[in-house]
Amino acid sequence: MKEKLKKIVDTFHKYNSEHMAMQAFGLSDEIAYDALVIAPSFTPYKLGMDGYCKVTTLREGSYIGGYLVEKDGKKIAWIKIASSAGNLIDHMAICAELNFRTAIFIGAVGALKADYRLGDICIPSYSVSGSVADAYLTQESIRGSMLFEKVYPDEKFTEKVIELGRSRGHEIRRGSVFCTPSIALEYIHLDEIRSFDTDLIEMETSSFYLMTDLFEIPGVALLVVSDNSATGAALVGRTEAEERFYDRGRKVVMPDMILALAGAEAE
Repeated sequence: MKEKLKKIVDTFHKYNSEHMAMQAFGLSDEIAYDALVIAPSFTPYKLGMDGYCKVTTLREGSYIGGYLVEKDGKKIAWIKIASSAGNLIDHMAICAELNFRTAIFIGAVGALKADYRLGDICIPSYSVSGSVADAYLTQESIRGSMLFEKVYPDEKFTEKVIELGRSRGHEIRRGSVFCTPSIALEYIHLDEIRSFDTDLIEMETSSFYLMTDLFEIPGVALLVVSDNSATGAALVGRTEAEERFYDRGRKVVMPDMILALAGAEAE
């Protein structure tokens, strides 16, 4: 853990109690977890993992939830959070009290280019920061800014994950990502967003990679393409074929990769 994250946690605890991960998610700092999954809106149940893993609900509220996924002796801590960079930063920060060896972000992503189809699993080649929240992690003063700067993942770990997927029969694609602070408003700015020439659009991956850098642990974002504004494949109202491709990415490839990264065997 970098000194900056230690300072964030220590200062936070001046005004708030310790063991926030237990209070928010039911996760214990006395357990060594094989992975931490951070998932806006996705639960292990939504991915169908309770069909072949032991899944325990630890905490569940309106916007967040904590789960323990167990398979082959491996323990995966899973936090469901609300969307947005700020939510991700807050909830990963309180997980700094936990012991885990790798971080896995999972989420849906919109495609901005026609050669991405629904259900494709992608890893960011880089993420363009579109949220003011990222400056709280990188700037000494909140008057500073890193808007529209590129945030890069660990290249060696990214390649390792892609190779792991290939060995399991999955094609995992790279794609550059624009991180938007608003889903509803991104559409009126699509032409301007496309001027950044990114392949994909979502909300949190720049913040995720900034946080994993502070944690000093390997981390990867696995993104399933849920819609494509270039081809007109909508987020709501997918065709039967589109839904089938999307479900394979979300319920087959993504769970298999999560378990493989944690060191467990998928069904």
